[in-house]
Amino acid sequence: MTFGELVLSDDVELAEWIRPRLGSQFGAVNRTVPGGFEAYARICHPATDSDGALVSWPEVAAVTGGHAHPLMQWHALIGSPYPVNATSALWPGENPERGNLAPEVLEVVSGVLAQHTTMASRCTFCLWEGWGWLHAAPAGAPHPGCVSTSRSQHPYLDRDGPRVRLPGRDYLLLTGPVQSATSLGWWLDPTWFQAQSPNLFWPTDRAWCVATEIDFDSTLVGGTRALIDALLNEPTLDAWPIHPDDCVALDGDRLNPGG
Repeated sequence: MTFGELVLSDDVELAEWIRPRLGSQFGAVNRTVPGGFEAYARICHPATDSDGALVSWPEVAAVTGGHAHPLMQWHALIGSPYPVNATSALWPGENPERGNLAPEVLEVVSGVLAQHTTMASRCTFCLWEGWGWLHAAPAGAPHPGCVSTSRSQHPYLDRDGPRVRLPGRDYLLLTGPVQSATSLGWWLDPTWFQAQSPNLFWPTDRAWCVATEIDFDSTLVGGTRALIDALLNEPTLDAWPIHPDDCVALDGDRLNPGG
């Protein structure tokens, strides 16, 4: 089974460096992405407006009267008392997706990442084994990003094997080039491919690490100062500077009324 240029691997020792560098404080950035990097960034997943167009959180704040800042939380930004499945009359569009960075945004991020490692063609990817689509038979025609010779008879996850085991999550491990970060996903029907961003990925030289926790509506990146500056200065990204011990939990927004 392959996912584009990504190949499943049993070499879970490739991820052993991560656990010792994870913090223990609930909600801290370094509980999700490893500590020890020069700098960190938070990339907020885009919301969609009433017409279905992607919009940034500052654009939403301009509508709701909220305050956009590095540790903002979505429900607080739109003035909702409900941290999960937030709804508010102030925002008529859709919420950002949790656990998945939009592929068009991830493609931009991957392009920046590739310029800040000597190993862009040799990266390691972790995919949470609990995604339902991994346990269901693929539907419709095969996609270049998700090819299985037995796709009509077996689920994607059709074998046992070693797992990367980190606090609270077990992952499949894959290897391949950074550009293949957008290759993961499944077919909802013969014409609709649903992309799934990796939950963790990093290059062999460990110049950076990207984490998309399944319950978060933002993606966290640790890396060199030059990389983080490049992400922050990329105009198409809703990226914010953060620190490894900053709190990104649902109650971590201290500036918006709903937080």
